[in-house]
Order: sequence, then structure tokens, then C-alpha cells
Amino acid sequence: MITFIRRIVEWRESHVSDKQFVLLLAVFVGFFAAVAAFVLHWIIRQIQLLLTSGFVANDVNWLYLVYPVIGIYLTSLFIKHIVKDNISHGITRILYAISSKRSRLKAHNMWSSVIASAITIGFGGSVGAEAPIVLTGSAIGSNLGKAFKMDNRTLMLLVGCGAAAAIAGIFKAPIAGLVFTLEVLMIDLTMASLLPILVSAVTAVLFNYLFNGSDSLFQYTMSDGWMIERVPAYILLGVFGGLISLYFIRTMNFCEGIFSRLRHSYQRLLLGGIVLSMLIFLFPALYGEGYSSINILLNGKTEADWAQVMNNSIFAGDGRWLVLYIFFVLATKVFATSATNGGGGCGGTFAPSLFIGAVGGFFFARVWNMEQIGIYIPEKNFAMLGMAAVMAGVMHAPLTGVFLIAELTGGYAMFIPLMVVSIFAFLTINIFEPHSIYGMRLAREGKLITHHTDHAALTLMSLESIVDTEFTYVQPDMSLQRLVHAISRSKMPVLPVLDTVGRLLGEVHINNIRNIMFRTELYNHFEVYQLMCQPQAKLGVNDSVEEVMHKFEQTKATMLPVEDSNGILVGYITHSRLYSQYRQMVADMSAE
Repeated sequence: MITFIRRIVEWRESHVSDKQFVLLLAVFVGFFAAVAAFVLHWIIRQIQLLLTSGFVANDVNWLYLVYPVIGIYLTSLFIKHIVKDNISHGITRILYAISSKRSRLKAHNMWSSVIASAITIGFGGSVGAEAPIVLTGSAIGSNLGKAFKMDNRTLMLLVGCGAAAAIAGIFKAPIAGLVFTLEVLMIDLTMASLLPILVSAVTAVLFNYLFNGSDSLFQYTMSDGWMIERVPAYILLGVFGGLISLYFIRTMNFCEGIFSRLRHSYQRLLLGGIVLSMLIFLFPALYGEGYSSINILLNGKTEADWAQVMNNSIFAGDGRWLVLYIFFVLATKVFATSATNGGGGCGGTFAPSLFIGAVGGFFFARVWNMEQIGIYIPEKNFAMLGMAAVMAGVMHAPLTGVFLIAELTGGYAMFIPLMVVSIFAFLTINIFEPHSIYGMRLAREGKLITHHTDHAALTLMSLESIVDTEFTYVQPDMSLQRLVHAISRSKMPVLPVLDTVGRLLGEVHINNIRNIMFRTELYNHFEVYQLMCQPQAKLGVNDSVEEVMHKFEQTKATMLPVEDSNGILVGYITHSRLYSQYRQMVADMSAE
């Protein structure tokens, strides 16, 4: 197999240009991402049909207390014994791979997230399938690129192709897939990257139509267009959506912190299972992705229509509880999502963002109309607009919110309101959180890629690639004579002085001892510890390249030592090599 691939690579290099081959790979990435999305949703539907087909709408179902716990338990067993790797936070893992792993994702990511999230969501886990599919699509792009020996820049592009194909394939929204890679994954939109990403996205959409027909994921028919008199309501909804996003992000991080402090998996399963099953029992709308509830809110016209979201709950059949029920669903969705992932399940926050946005938009409009605050606003339109607002806030991606919801619902006539709510949601969340729910963890570590070319180049640079590990060292009790012999073997102007375990005690600079190193009569009068000095600064193996560059600027040094976490000398970084690689990285990123 390896020989066969090698022959294909050799033939490709001699007959097909790089640009042509990237476009060909983009087609395959789009196809495989569409297949993965179809398989995942098919498995989810089959599990849900098997488990819930006998439920009666107006009856309470006690099995809601059992199914979610079984789902996250089976998922945790699958991850622990088969995958044997962490596959949570799918989109965050893509960002980390781009910034720190040279866009290399593990091979199991092409299938492991599909199976794990299908089990979790099928049994009722209150998470989304989109982030696992985005991780799957990006992993397909990364591993195809690795198989054909593509360079790091092309690998990053193929990762973006996979993500765009996943979003486009799931929602039949090619423009949203393209914009998602620009806003969330921070893939620069140049002429060199535009065409492959579009090819991948359109390919995924076409195969989605082939697999699933022409129906959209959400059914929406606009019966009341936008009006200039409603602009104040749109602005207030945008602000409300931004505050919901802030609540979602902060609460999610708080809950994750609680689960991370639990040492044993059974403790996490117990806490997550109890919270999730109780919430789903009280509010069955939290079961799974919640897309059926979104469709009810997008298409309902009367109290009786909207009251269907309360089916299978203790509130079923009594429309008086609708607004209160919607409020509690809005408030508890984040806890259900956190409990699902924290308890051992696998899923993303993409669908929860859409769900909480639709619920929040409907709640806003329903209260507005009940209290007769101003001009009547249609609940179904504001449910759709709420989806865009919360997505723009949670993901810090206003364009993705606009285009995804417009393509997803066919609500192109609502473009102006979509832009208004997305902009104000983004401006509101930006006051409190400068990064998206996916990027905030990496931002704290200084590993988040941005569209700032200098910062992106520094983030993408690998410290390991610029450390020179070939050095000649001396010990403090060596004589000047032995030091001179060591200098003759050294390729660097600095000799580190190490103790017996390899810790750096000091340095001997050849220029500092030039006046005595050729005087043989002094060879036995000096020892290394008398001639050494301390380095101007020390670097750590976990330092970011930005920190390294800052230390060079502070010290004006030509080279600095790098130590590991135990203080053992790893090697040296030279000023010239650092800046040479930085200039090359900027040139590569700027090239078309």
C-alpha cells in the first residue's frame, strides 16, 4: 500500500501541478465530508427512532431518565477502550492543530468523532453533531494532504477545505462554509485558498442533495417581511443575543471547571448523568440536537402550534406554561450540554448555539408581543434572527451567522435584519469576551491564529525547528587547556558550562577569553568556573516564539540557551536563525 501511494505521488509530481492537485484533493475532501455527515445523521436518526418511536406526545416518559445516561456511558467506554485519545472540543482541536501541530490531525479523527457523537446524540445527549463533523472533515483533509506529502501551507488549506465542506454539507450552505473557515478557523481568504475551499464546499453540498434530497434542515416560510419600524426591536434582539452568548460561554466554562476537578470517570458520569437525565425529563426539548423544536418555533403560528415544544413533558397540553417553559429551556440548555460532554459524551456547541438562539429569539418576541411593548413582531422571524445573533456571539462570527441562517432557512429576504442582529450581538459579546468559545482556551496560551500576519507567523513557527541541539559543553572544574581543546571542536562562539546532570551553570564566550586562550603558560592557572558568566536570559521549551523574540529584543543577545522544565539544557537559539525563519514564514503566508 505504501509503495502504491509512493508511485502515485511520483506520478503526480511529474504530470500534475500543485494547484491542480489541490483542487482535486478538495473534491475528495468535500465528498468524504458529505459521506461522514450523512452517516452520522443516519445513525442518530436510527437510534432515536428505535428509542422513542413509541412515545406518546401528551404522556410523561420515564425513559428520559435512563437513555442519556446509557448514551454517555457507552460513549465513554468507546473513547476509553477503542479510541484511547481525547476527542472533545472538536473545533478547538482543529485550531490547536493549525497553530501547534502544523495542521496535522490524527488518523482516528476521521471516524472516531462520528461514532462517539452518534451514540451520544442518539441516546439524547444535548449536544450537536456539527463540531464532530467539522473535526472529521478537517482530519480527512489533513490526512489526505499528509499521504501525498503536501507542505504545511497546503495542509492548512486542506484542513480549511474539510471544515468548509462539513458546514456546507450539513446545512447545504456553501457560502456559510467558506465564511466559517475565514472567521472561526482564521484561514486567510486569498485567491490561492478561495477556489479550493469553494470547490470542497460545493462538492459537499451536491452530494448532500444526492443523499438527502432538496429539503433543508430547517423548514421556514417567511409570511411577514422586515419593516423599518422594527429596527429598534432588531437592535435589542442583537444585544439580547450577545448577552445570551455571554451567559452560554461563561456558564459552559464554569461547568467544565467543575467536571475537570472530578478525578474519576465514574464521578463525572454520575454527576453528568443525573443532571442531564433530570433536565431532559423535565424539558424533553433538550433531548438530542433539538432541531425538531427549532422547526416548531420557525413554523408555528398559534399558541397550539408553539405548545408542541412541550410534548412529552409534565407541562404538555397546557399552553399557559409556554413562556415559562421556553425560559427554563433557554436557561438550562447550557447545563444539559455541559453535563453531556462533562459526563463522558461527545458533541459540539454548534447545534446548542442554534437551539438557544431560536429559543431566545422566540422568547424575546413572545414577551414583547404579550406586553405590547411596541409594534407587533412575528415570533417565527425572531426565532430565526435569534439563531444568527447567538451564533455570531458564541463564535465571534457575525458573517457566519448571517449567511448560515439565510442559507439554512431560505430567509434571504431577511438579510438586513440578520446583519443588524449579528452585528449588535457581536459588539455586545466583544465587550466582555474578546475571543470565541473555540478560541479562548488557545488565546490564553498564546496559540491562537489570527488574521494579523505578524502574530500568525509567530504562532505558526515551531520553537523546536529553530533550536540548535548540537553544542559542545564544558564542566566548571576543567582547566583552560581542556577548554581550548573544546573550543577547537565547537561550532558556536559560546560554550555552555554544565553540571553532571546537564543543568546550565553559566557560559564561556570565546571573545571574552581571546586574550588568554593562546597563552600556554596560563593553561594550568585558570579553570572554567573562573572564566564563565551568566547568560543574558534563558528560554524554556514551552515558551512561545513571540516570547522568545521579545527576550531577544530586550537583551540584544545573538544567541540564548533553551532549557526544559527540569532546567536541563536543550540547545541554543540564534537571533539570525529566528528572524530568518520568521521572514520565511511571513513570505509563505503572503504568497499567492
